[in-house]
Amino acid sequence: MTLRLGVPSKGRLMEKTFDWFGVRGIELRKAGSERDYAAISGMAGLEVVLLSAGEIPRELAAGRIQIGVTGSDMVRERLASWESQVRELAPLGFGRADLVIAVPQAWVDVDTLDDLDAAAAAFRAVHGHRLRIATKYHRLVRDFLREAGVADYRLVDSQGATEGTVKAETAEAIADITSTGDTLRANGLKVLADGVIHSSQATLFRGRRGGWSAEQRELLAALLDRLGIGPEE
Repeated sequence: MTLRLGVPSKGRLMEKTFDWFGVRGIELRKAGSERDYAAISGMAGLEVVLLSAGEIPRELAAGRIQIGVTGSDMVRERLASWESQVRELAPLGFGRADLVIAVPQAWVDVDTLDDLDAAAAAFRAVHGHRLRIATKYHRLVRDFLREAGVADYRLVDSQGATEGTVKAETAEAIADITSTGDTLRANGLKVLADGVIHSSQATLFRGRRGGWSAEQRELLAALLDRLGIGPEE
């Protein structure tokens, strides 16, 4: 029986994941051409499955893969009560980005979440509808704003360039991933002083779903040892 490892299927996340395993003695590589979504590993019993980063949390929770590399933001967004479904094995130190709340730079009196709450109430009083926040991360943003006590807003789905929605007048504020903040600034946006929702990075996870065989557990222990990750508790 094999141990199935989910890896992002393209881009820098895939390359960095291959590099991270490679320097630790586990070679991962694509099996064929760039259009081929099969991959192989240099460890007996370890099967590599190439998936989109957003699919990996679901596949881990379902038990169709046993371990996987994806952003910590993806796991928290895609899985309700994520800690009951997957376990964090190790942060990998790349793919770093912050999920943040950003508002127009022209809002000179809005610098904190308390300011945003006041601005949202004023916006509704003037316009008769709630302030719109564009995002792809509905679960994380909703939970964060609830804990912060921000009300009188509604989330609008953004599957394109979220940072452009304010200029396009389809939202008044955004919640999005940023690494440097340059794109936000270029679009006339600023991050709230206390507006970091989650600091994400690529992370190795294991699924908690039952049904692991003794062979799979032995393979995982051997893999973690080769990767220099401490044994599971």
